[in-house]
Amino acid sequence: MLEALTLHQLRVLLVLLEERSVTRAARRLGVSQPALSHALRGLRDALGDPLLVSARGGLVPTARAEAVAPALRRALHELEGALRSGAADEPRTWSRTLVLATWDGMSLSVLPRLLARVGAEAPGLCIDVRPVPPEGAAAGLGDGSLDLAIEVRPAEAPGLRTRSLGTDTFACVVRRDHPAVGVALDLDTWLALPHALISPQGRGTTVVDSRLGELGRKRHVALRIRYFLAAPLVVAASDLVLTAPRSLCEQMAELAPLRVFEPPLVLAPFSTRMVWHERADADPVHRWLRDAVVDAVTARPPGEIAQR
Repeated sequence: MLEALTLHQLRVLLVLLEERSVTRAARRLGVSQPALSHALRGLRDALGDPLLVSARGGLVPTARAEAVAPALRRALHELEGALRSGAADEPRTWSRTLVLATWDGMSLSVLPRLLARVGAEAPGLCIDVRPVPPEGAAAGLGDGSLDLAIEVRPAEAPGLRTRSLGTDTFACVVRRDHPAVGVALDLDTWLALPHALISPQGRGTTVVDSRLGELGRKRHVALRIRYFLAAPLVVAASDLVLTAPRSLCEQMAELAPLRVFEPPLVLAPFSTRMVWHERADADPVHRWLRDAVVDAVTARPPGEIAQR
C-alpha cells in the first residue's frame, strides 16, 4: 500500500489532517482547492478509507486517519530534518512553517520583536502560533505537531529539552479611576474588591489562593477567564482587580487606562521555559528560532512598577 503513495501525497494527507479544511490546506500548500480535492480523492482510493468526512464546522478525520496521523507526522518531520541536515545555514533561503505554542499574553510581548527578526533575516518563514493544549505541549512536541513551546511549568517527558527564558513576578491592576483604590493597595482593600482570575485551563488552584489560604484569608473571584489579554481590558472597564504576571500588567497599562500596584501579599516569582524535542536540536532552522525567541524575550527587561 505504501508503494502506491508518493511523498507529496503523504504531505498532503498530513496537512489535511492538521487543517481539517480543504480550503485552508490548499492555501497552506500553495495549490488550488480543486487540485487538493482531487488529491484527497486519490488518497481515499489508495488507502480505501474516507480519511476525512464532513461534519458541522468542517472536516473530521476517521478513526483510521486519527491512528495514522501521529506516525505520519513523526516520519515526515524526521525525514525533513534529515534532508535539511546538510543544507546551507542561510536563513534567507528557508521556506518553512514553524508552529509555536504559547499563551496570548506571551504572544503580545514576543511576537512583534520575533516577527521583525523573521522579516529581516528569514522572510520565507511562517510562524504559526497556537495555544498550549490543556494537557501541555509535551505530546505535540513529541509527535511533531508543535515545533516549540513556551510554558510556565512544562511537563517532563522523554526527549524534551528546555531553556529558561527568565523569571517574572506578580502585580495587580485596577482601572485608573477606581473609586475604592488610593495611592496604595493594602490587603484589606484588595480583598474587599471583586477579583478577575486568569485560568487558561479553566480549573485548578492558583498560587494567589494558596497563599491566601496560608494566611487564613479568602478572596471573591467574580470573573474567571481563560484569556490573558482580555482580562486587563475587562478590568479597565470595571471595578475588578486582577493579579497577574507583572510583565503583562505593565504592558497592558501602556495600552489601557490601568494602574499597576505591588501585590499586598508576598508571592513567589515564577520562571518561563522554552521547550522543544531533542530531534530538532541540531536543525539550523530550529536553532535560529530558539535564539530569536530568547532575544525577543530578553530585549525588554521588566520595568519598574508604575503606579499611575
